[in-house]
Amino acid sequence: MTDRWGIAERYVDASGTERVVRPETVDRLRAVIGEPDPTPVPLVVRPGDRARLGPGMLQLEQGSTTIVADRLPPDVPLGYHSFTGSDGAERLVIVAPARCHLPPGGRAWGWAVQLYAARSAASWGIGDLADLAALTRWSRGCGAGFVLVNPLGAVAPVGAQQPSPYFPASRRFRNPLYLHPPDVPGGSDDLGVVGDAARAARALNDLRTIDRDEAWRLKLGALEAIWTSHPPLGEFERWRAEQPPALEQFAIWSVLCEQHGPTWRRWPADCRTPDGPGVNDAAARRPGRVAFYAWLQWLAGRQLATASGQGTAVIEDLPIGVDPDGFDAWAWQDSLALDVTVGAPPDEFSRRGQDWGLPPLVPWRLARAGYTPFVESVRASMAAGGGLRVDHVMGLSRLWWIPAGADPTEGAYVHYPVEDLLAILALESHRAGAVVIGEDLGTVDASFRRLLADHDVLSYRLLWFEQEEPRRWPAKAMAAVTTHDLPTVAGLWDGSDLETQRRLGLEPNQAGSEQIRARLADGAGLPADAGPADAVLGAYRRLAQAPSRLLTATLEDAVAEPERPNIPGADGRRPNWSMALPVPLEQVENHPTAVRLARLLSAAVTGDTRRHTESRSGIEPEPDR
Repeated sequence: MTDRWGIAERYVDASGTERVVRPETVDRLRAVIGEPDPTPVPLVVRPGDRARLGPGMLQLEQGSTTIVADRLPPDVPLGYHSFTGSDGAERLVIVAPARCHLPPGGRAWGWAVQLYAARSAASWGIGDLADLAALTRWSRGCGAGFVLVNPLGAVAPVGAQQPSPYFPASRRFRNPLYLHPPDVPGGSDDLGVVGDAARAARALNDLRTIDRDEAWRLKLGALEAIWTSHPPLGEFERWRAEQPPALEQFAIWSVLCEQHGPTWRRWPADCRTPDGPGVNDAAARRPGRVAFYAWLQWLAGRQLATASGQGTAVIEDLPIGVDPDGFDAWAWQDSLALDVTVGAPPDEFSRRGQDWGLPPLVPWRLARAGYTPFVESVRASMAAGGGLRVDHVMGLSRLWWIPAGADPTEGAYVHYPVEDLLAILALESHRAGAVVIGEDLGTVDASFRRLLADHDVLSYRLLWFEQEEPRRWPAKAMAAVTTHDLPTVAGLWDGSDLETQRRLGLEPNQAGSEQIRARLADGAGLPADAGPADAVLGAYRRLAQAPSRLLTATLEDAVAEPERPNIPGADGRRPNWSMALPVPLEQVENHPTAVRLARLLSAAVTGDTRRHTESRSGIEPEPDR
């Protein structure tokens, strides 16, 4: 039960114990949320619903209009429509399908990649979109149907580059750090500045830890030189003119970051809101620089389209929130609770709870905004067309809010209009032809999982967590062994992951890790002296038994790497989100463990006599002939 602010004053924790939220926490959260506006929220319906609206005019998204006498006509097309009542009041009407898009056909498998870590010999110190294109080509050749990539969201263009892909300045725009300058029109090494930058940047490939700041400095200089020497022609300007206003707003924000720093709450007062007088002044003074930042987004879209056009689907990842000092927070500050962060209550893996530092959207303000922040974030993250993994999908239903300055244990769950958000997810999924996966790990009740399944949102099942045998896992799922936040197979098997956590002063769950290792040894029939590569193949042989539609293998496991991308709680003590793969992509493609892993998973999903064929989603196997 929740109050009218959406706050649950009681909740059941991970151990099944009912907890009561402190009254002081409830009072603070109510003050932050504010009095909910009683104005009617957007009407979200399915085709055929005869929802009561009253007399008025319905303007369809395509521009045509129709008179509504009493109820919504049953043949209204999918989309975002506007209803104007006889009293002149307007209301958004969202007509969405009952389920998300699911491509026809059988199972598929793919690689999960931290793109920054997947460098090739041609990389400029960090894995980029050209490397993603190479990876998708290789994946298609070895039988994979998709590549699941970390979030690619933009960060501030000045100051230290944010390493975590789950702490973006924007979920709507791309990080130009992933651009490959030689693929930019006019970006040949023959241009002196570009060639010098390329040599310096490629030298960064010798470092195991990625130096984002230096890589960005070199790329930015090269891109500026290309912009000056080869100004974009009509195609870019036509594209720019067709984009929604958010593009110009983002480009202006980037220029303001250069002038005043990356933290908008410290900017001059006349720049702290998008409609402030200083914002337009900055744009008017530096129109060329604004155009430059818009151009970087055009380039990122082109290079991502190239990567996703290789016949293998690219599935992107949607973070649960955004940097409170970033672009989306600046643009949507009226819809966010900037004095609150989200996280998780204590559980067996994080006994102190978690604070992710991300500000939540206020549910009633999100609805009053026509769900625009959610719609635009989902739409942008489906741009590659292959699919979308929704991080912490439980956030569509509830989020753990932590008041400013409070301990993560002193939070409360705030609930969201989950049916509306799932309907929008389904609508955008159909428009993009994208499959949707919900990361439903942690404390997730069975009823919510059933709700996801009813909407054709695939569950996310991990070998490390599941007690049931893989063959009993649901078909509507993406099945994996591990994630970026959990031990790799090699790190678990040889004990190095536990040792690393101890060295960093953390409190690892040794008993839990030992139980997982024992289950792996028993289930895969691994002798105690088995090597890391044998452990990897044993783990994925077990995974291959799952009937789940999608099977996923990490590139870290493909090369039997013991280091995982991220150890929660180790920021500042370890280069989280900055460890490159130990070998370049050219060697990954021929690594004996990767080759055997690809053969194993291909046989599991297609059989020896079946082949893959290209489709819009890229994950449909060709039928037997």
